[in-house]
Amino acid sequence: MAEEPAYNITKKYVSAARKLFSFSRQATSTVSARQFKMMTRNGHLLSGASVVGAVLLAASGSGFTTLIENQAESLFYLLRGKVTPPKDIVILAIDNESISRPKESYEIDPVKYGYLEPLKSFPFQRRVYSQVIDKLIQAGARHVGVSILFDSPNRFAEADDKQLIDVLQRHGDKVTLAALYEKFELPQGDFWQLVLPHQKFRTGSTSIGYTNFPLEIDNKVQKLGSLFPKQLAAQDGIVPSVMPSFDQSLLLAANIKYPQPKGDRIYFYGESQTFHTFSFWNVFEPDFWDTNLQGGKVFKDKIVLIGFTARVQEGEDYYPVPASSNWLSPEKMSGIEIHANAIATLMSGKTIVAPLSNPLQQGLFVLVLVGGCTLIIARIKRSTNRFVASLVFGIIWGGISYSLFVYGQLILPTAIPIMAISTVGICYLGTEVFRDKLRKSQLVSILQKHASNRVVQEIISQQEDLKDLLGERLKEISGKVLDGRYKIVTVLGSGGFSETYIAEDTRLPGNPLCVVKQLKPVNNKSEQLQVARRLFKSEAQTLQMLGNYNQIPQLLAYFEEEEEFYLVQEYIIGRPLNREISNCERLGEQAVIEMLKDILQTLIFVHSKGVIHRDIKPSNIIRRKSDGKLVLIDFGAVKQVSTQVINSQEQTAFTIGIGTKGYAPREQCLGYPQYSSDIYAVGMIGIFALTGIPPHELPVDENQELKWTDKATTSIGFTKILNKMVVDNHHSRYQSATEVLQALHELTGSTFPDHYHLFTDNSSTTLLAPDDSDAPTEPWN
Repeated sequence: MAEEPAYNITKKYVSAARKLFSFSRQATSTVSARQFKMMTRNGHLLSGASVVGAVLLAASGSGFTTLIENQAESLFYLLRGKVTPPKDIVILAIDNESISRPKESYEIDPVKYGYLEPLKSFPFQRRVYSQVIDKLIQAGARHVGVSILFDSPNRFAEADDKQLIDVLQRHGDKVTLAALYEKFELPQGDFWQLVLPHQKFRTGSTSIGYTNFPLEIDNKVQKLGSLFPKQLAAQDGIVPSVMPSFDQSLLLAANIKYPQPKGDRIYFYGESQTFHTFSFWNVFEPDFWDTNLQGGKVFKDKIVLIGFTARVQEGEDYYPVPASSNWLSPEKMSGIEIHANAIATLMSGKTIVAPLSNPLQQGLFVLVLVGGCTLIIARIKRSTNRFVASLVFGIIWGGISYSLFVYGQLILPTAIPIMAISTVGICYLGTEVFRDKLRKSQLVSILQKHASNRVVQEIISQQEDLKDLLGERLKEISGKVLDGRYKIVTVLGSGGFSETYIAEDTRLPGNPLCVVKQLKPVNNKSEQLQVARRLFKSEAQTLQMLGNYNQIPQLLAYFEEEEEFYLVQEYIIGRPLNREISNCERLGEQAVIEMLKDILQTLIFVHSKGVIHRDIKPSNIIRRKSDGKLVLIDFGAVKQVSTQVINSQEQTAFTIGIGTKGYAPREQCLGYPQYSSDIYAVGMIGIFALTGIPPHELPVDENQELKWTDKATTSIGFTKILNKMVVDNHHSRYQSATEVLQALHELTGSTFPDHYHLFTDNSSTTLLAPDDSDAPTEPWN
């Protein structure tokens, strides 16, 4: 058969490369056109649905809407923390100590603690409250509010009632008593009734106000008591009696002018025990009254609120409020403390305003806010950036809402907009993830349909995110027996041109482990298989020749099965070099020199046989456990060099660029590997070991030369050797591994072994395309 011209051979290889890139574009763009548009459209539709859903939810005015917005307000209170309450409001609390301590002390010594006799039993008699009211007003208290319902007379101690009546007649203009809306259950149905203090206590100018607060859907108290009658009217159709709330009645009776409330929500100054509080029984202690209470001066010009903080009955006059130290499980606050917050809110004009109280207004607001943000997000190109933008917009609106709440006492829809904006970002991100999964699924489908096609394998091997999927597919073959003797144990790895397994040799005693490498031809056409079979045998012979060296795995067998080609090699027990050197630690100069010497000794032998490894990297070098020697593995990328001159006028070489990023020099990536290409890779291993920086992350100067010397501490001589090994122009590098090894021996002052001169120096050999007129249009190796 006539010899084919070199330019035709080159043309075949160029055609193979073009097919590779064409196939790659076809595979990776399967989703990019029609499905990309569909996914993008779906992302827009889902985002639009999120906006519509948020608008409908806000406009519905449902209980869920109120619930989640109340949670946002509670979070604002939690972030804000306590603020200093007005000093002119004091709570006189009937706490647990006021109920139990006086009784215990009086029973121990009735003479010594005779002043506690009125508090010896609970509930307290009316005279107890009359004494306290009288004492407070004489001490200069501006007004006393008693949040206790005196709805029935004491039939057995009229004198007790008379004391309270006398005090109210004398100081009634400075006292406010409590009324209460109570729910009664009758056979005809439930109804609410306003229960007032008994007629005998409604004397003089004593003011009265109901103590009820409207409750939200989560049973929290957030709004002023003045809204309670409206809530009753809305729920049960009741037209309540006209009476001011306890807080309004108290302020009116105390002649305290306060601005007209702009809102209807209480401004809570903090959680429970925020206001200045004294124990009720301390008023009866002479020593405490004279010292701690300064003879009553602490109550001068103050509004004093008397009420229970002790839970006399479970759940009585105790309610959850938005201001709490526990957001998800808020603590309850006593009614008298809620009244203190409400009175302070009215006095200071700090009612929380909800300017969008109408559900339709809220829906329109959410439409403008969320819709506007969505339009901006949709203009961003990448879905991940859209997701980040949605989070940023959500955070910004949360910050604006919080600032308006703290500094302007305004509460706007917060939770629903933030949730909607975040959902928009999630929709875009979700469609991107789904599209990516679909893309991977289609690539794997292509792989399964063309499992023997090396072009497909090359595409997969160049995409890190798909290598795991390829590994999952290969795990399915575990347990398969090849050639009737090699039982696959596990998948060791896969690449563009081969798949590697660890297998057991079932025909040998003990079933020793070996490495089986499946080599992949381009396609299964008969003429191509014939060429592939011949090249496979040629490569097997090359590997068998290389395996005679002690630091290269020995070829044990090779065979063909079901038009697939397999090599069986020695299994090296040891640790890959990439576990010795990493970006976590650095090696010293001497250790690196010894490591390079060991690798170069093997490389001299490989090059002497006319072979270029083309994929030297730390993971392809194993430190053998038995003797600590470095063993060079994975010759799947070997390129046997032909020295035959195809044409006296022109010498040409071409092969697909193979190697690993950072370790493959430029000429190898372009498809023109040299012996010095392997030397470059060895030099990069040394630099990685010295700097701890992966080769592909090292910076380069304007001449494309590596800048690494400032990141390691090395001698001038060793630096020069490494720089010459990794120079960008391959003509300027060491042209043989022997030269490098000899330079290292001269640097360390050691003797260069004479037996390395026995190997043929192929450094001047010109690399040509294989002399094969039957060569495939797409290269086998």
